[in-house]
Amino acid sequence: MAKLAKLHRSQNNRMIAGVMGGIAEYVGWSPTWVRVLFFIISTLSAAVPGILIYIILWIIMPKANGQSYQ
Repeated sequence: MAKLAKLHRSQNNRMIAGVMGGIAEYVGWSPTWVRVLFFIISTLSAAVPGILIYIILWIIMPKANGQSYQ
């Protein structure tokens, strides 16, 4: 699995926008585990909805290109 040099939305591990895949590639984890962890944390947190965090990350994180990978 290629590792991202900086935090970007993934081109390779996308389900919706590549946000969780990009985080997984950046930290070197499995994208499935990052998605499961995000789901658990967002369902347990009543203060900040997970969908809002996802949308904000979708807007803020740039999309990865071929040069984003090491």
